[in-house]
Amino acid sequence: METIFDMPSRVLFGAGSRFRLSEELRRIRVSRVLLVTDEHLRDKGIIRSFEEHLKDAAIDVTVFSDVQPDPTDQNVETGLATLQNCNAQAVVAIGGGSVIDAAKVIAVAVANPEPLAAFQGYHKIMNSGLPLIVIPTTAGTGSEATKAAVITDTQRMVKMMMLDAKLMPRISIVDYELSMTMPAALTAHVGVDTLVHGIEAYVSKRSNGMTDPLAISCIQLTARHLLTAYREPENRQAREAMALAACQGGMAFSNSSVCLVHGMSRPIGAIFHLPHGFSNAVLLAAVTRFSLPGAPERYAHISRQMGCCDGRVSDERAGELLVEGLENLNAQLGIPKLRSALKVDQSQFESHLRKMADDALASGSPQNNPVVPTPDQIAELYARAW
Repeated sequence: METIFDMPSRVLFGAGSRFRLSEELRRIRVSRVLLVTDEHLRDKGIIRSFEEHLKDAAIDVTVFSDVQPDPTDQNVETGLATLQNCNAQAVVAIGGGSVIDAAKVIAVAVANPEPLAAFQGYHKIMNSGLPLIVIPTTAGTGSEATKAAVITDTQRMVKMMMLDAKLMPRISIVDYELSMTMPAALTAHVGVDTLVHGIEAYVSKRSNGMTDPLAISCIQLTARHLLTAYREPENRQAREAMALAACQGGMAFSNSSVCLVHGMSRPIGAIFHLPHGFSNAVLLAAVTRFSLPGAPERYAHISRQMGCCDGRVSDERAGELLVEGLENLNAQLGIPKLRSALKVDQSQFESHLRKMADDALASGSPQNNPVVPTPDQIAELYARAW
């Protein structure tokens, strides 16, 4: 089977690499940018330092900070209007996965007048957009290295998954120092999100020889360093390792695919507005247990790479120990059951199960899972995660 591997044309990685932003913009002959971020980063003063950095290099900057967690079509449309008003030549995204996803779609929407819903699915974007330069401030989503974006359709209450090479950043600047201010809960949620990327990229039916090494490295790094990053936020080695894991995980899943965890996670976020990483974390163990029969050797290899077992146990036992290890990881990271995070009772949650199951399947991701579920099986998995 033919393998296509897409990644940013240029990746800068390491402490202090953020200070190369103006140099990179000059290299591609850009003098006017739209800087996309969120209010939190703007209020903390982080964006001010970037504005000054760019203005010192004679680069004109317009800041758009109206991006919410789990960005919506309205965020994109407002950002697009700002982009058109300032006549920017490129888009710079500084923030977490939500900011980066919004910036990706803003950058292509300027060259594609169709409604945003037309971008949902695989390879639906006709024209290339403006150059996109991405600087992640979290270590988790891997969005700095993917050709995917997720935007909530506020009318249909659906998270639209868009995958197209035209969404890939031109330049990604991964400076782990920016992630060192993440609070513990965010470190935990996006860290498990990174692990999910590695696991799903490796067990996906579309995994391949290009993505497997990246997926395994992502899994190994996360297993070794996530708990340290969570417990010791100033630990530079752990923060750097998680930034690398996130970037590798993004490259891996963007070129193989995510699977059932992500397919089920998006409807939870769309309806109940839970953070994406948290939604993935609460689903991971249950979905892994369900999926084990479809790829026992691959799950066993993951289990051994994570240190959940040694090479002497059978693949079947290794898979069981992997599920236990994932449940234990959530416990150590303080990630509760779904029922503890939702502000609804069980009956209200169950009233949404059919829509969530249908939306999960409609996203396309579950079809790449080692075991492809029915809608009833997805509803049952949601109930187990509750």
